[in-house]
Amino acid sequence: MRLDLIRATGHDKHVLRDYRLCKDLGFDTIRDGLRWYLIEKSPGKYDWSSWLPALEAAEHVELQVIWDLLHYGSPDHIDQGASDFADRFAEFAVAALEVRQSVTGQAPVVCPVNEINFMSWAIEVGYFPSSAPQETGWFKRHLVKAAIGAARNIRAQWPDATIVWAEPLIHIAPRSQRRADVRAAEAERLGQFEAYDWITGKSAPELGGDPSFADALGLNFYPHNQWYYEGSTIPVGHHEHRPLSDMLVEVAERYGKPIFLSETGAEGSGRPSWLHYVCNEVSNALQRGAQVEGVCWYPITAYPGWDNSRHAEAGLLSTITAEGSRNVDEPLYEEMQRQRARFAGDPPRSKSAAKAAR
Repeated sequence: MRLDLIRATGHDKHVLRDYRLCKDLGFDTIRDGLRWYLIEKSPGKYDWSSWLPALEAAEHVELQVIWDLLHYGSPDHIDQGASDFADRFAEFAVAALEVRQSVTGQAPVVCPVNEINFMSWAIEVGYFPSSAPQETGWFKRHLVKAAIGAARNIRAQWPDATIVWAEPLIHIAPRSQRRADVRAAEAERLGQFEAYDWITGKSAPELGGDPSFADALGLNFYPHNQWYYEGSTIPVGHHEHRPLSDMLVEVAERYGKPIFLSETGAEGSGRPSWLHYVCNEVSNALQRGAQVEGVCWYPITAYPGWDNSRHAEAGLLSTITAEGSRNVDEPLYEEMQRQRARFAGDPPRSKSAAKAAR
């Protein structure tokens, strides 16, 4: 079944209020996404009515949005494994940014494809349905070709565009110190860099990658992003848990580009402590020379778990209340304020989150 978390969280109907609340709470830049399947309902025919309210709302409240062009899947009439997929996506990407240009008049800030590494893995192992050949690595290369084609067209039409990406940041430890296990774990760990290596032209030059296609590299990091090879999750505090700062420095040095945490978050009462941990590690990475540009808490609202429909209290904001508003999680907001003051050198805002929410 197709999932639509923008609709499931009520964001589609409350986008102006959501954006205004984000602005009131001190956010000037957010990530949001287009729903390609609602826009291109038939080949080459675009209906922008599901997206225009968000474009106009962001403009109204003066909120910068990093738009994900491929985050929530493609239309049913498009075969993701077909030879023309890259061209179809590139056409959609340009058409979307032309609409954005007509509303804002500003150079776009865009993430063409979210989590290529994860999406290709999910299709290869059957977690997502597949239309691709059953060949290890085939779909990742196919998806990167589409991403590069879109980035090339975006760069050609909008030279001043800011193109960012978002890929999982992971660590995999060997299940034993046997040479075979160590090699297998390291090979799988290094697979996380393939999408960025190919997009930036660091390897596989036949795909057409180029350093200019990436202005900043986003890294998605959650409490479950470290595990033993073919084994269980490694929790924070465990002796095998690799410090996030080390991982950030490794990526910064590998590519020589600005990086940012494009997604991070935790659920329930663990949210403030997770943000505290993450920001401590970011501070450490900054002191070691990594150019870390920001931290994105994701998602900003509570949501139904997309693979099991559980109610996930993962955001700063609640689901929509009976009054049509969202409540603010005070402990997480207070930690965000402390971290803002820490990184910006500015005092925390005096008005409470509750007052801002009203």
